[in-house]
Amino acid sequence: MQRYFIPEENWNASEVHITGDDAHHIKRVMRFQTGDKIICNRPSGEAATCRISDLAENEVRATIEEWLAESAELPIEVCIAQGLPKGDKFELILQKGTELGASAFIPFQAERSIAKWDEKKAEKKLNRFAKIVKEASEQSHRSRIPQIHKPLSLQELMEETQKWDKKIFAFEEEAKTANHQSFGSMLNQTGPGERVLVCIGPEGGFSPKEAEQLTQNGFQPVRFGPRILRTETAALYALASISYHFEELRC
Repeated sequence: MQRYFIPEENWNASEVHITGDDAHHIKRVMRFQTGDKIICNRPSGEAATCRISDLAENEVRATIEEWLAESAELPIEVCIAQGLPKGDKFELILQKGTELGASAFIPFQAERSIAKWDEKKAEKKLNRFAKIVKEASEQSHRSRIPQIHKPLSLQELMEETQKWDKKIFAFEEEAKTANHQSFGSMLNQTGPGERVLVCIGPEGGFSPKEAEQLTQNGFQPVRFGPRILRTETAALYALASISYHFEELRC
């Protein structure tokens, strides 16, 4: 059943009002008719089966029929802090990371970031990012849409993330040491409900200076297996591993 995330102000006790791109999608893309059913999500995570009652020119109305007892969220809260990569790699990370259960994304400008954040294009880019995670959340039947932060410097990132229970960063040099800290051992020390921040460097990884700064600010260096991963692969490796560890391995 097709799913849509609807702003809180468009809900009332018995009905949902759907506007904008979602209304267009219902009428022009899916070609739904009066009487068809859809699933509507509130920003808080609640979802309901709704039946379309009216297809107006600029609005679709749907009657709430049944509230659903469901959740497709990871049992731990995972934020991906991603060093800005070049090209459209960050969009791939947003889309696939949302499908894999990330709760938030924080892009940051790293020393070795090839891409530079352009403030003149910031609003357009952030709107596009928001659309990507919304559509990925609908496709993967998420209960919530991940939050996207504005890009930060590494110093701002370290100041912003003091509230997380565990903070790790993927460090290439850690993978080369005999007494490395594995990602798996960190997960074994993590319990359901905890909040984990996973920090991924850009192309070229973290500089020695950045690695030292992160370590001094409570981040643990870990390795993601014996191979060196591309920046767009590392976040997805982390999320897939977390999903397997908490949702499949413990079933």
